[in-house]
Amino acid sequence: MKAHEMRDLPLEELESLLTEKSEELMTMKIQLNMRQMDNPLQVRHARREIAVINTVITEKRAAL
Repeated sequence: MKAHEMRDLPLEELESLLTEKSEELMTMKIQLNMRQMDNPLQVRHARREIAVINTVITEKRAAL
C-alpha cells in the first residue's frame, strides 16, 4: 500500500495496520534467523512499510 493510499484511511485503521505489520515483521525475523525465509529482502520491505505507516500516523496526529 502506498503512502497516498494510507492517508485516506482513518487513524484507528492505520494503528491496527501498524500492529499487524509489526507482528508480521516479528515472524519474518524469526524465520530469517532459523533460515526458513526464501527472500530475506521481505524484511526490509516490511520495515519500510512500517516506517511509512508511522509517518502517516504522525502526520494525522499533527493535523488534529
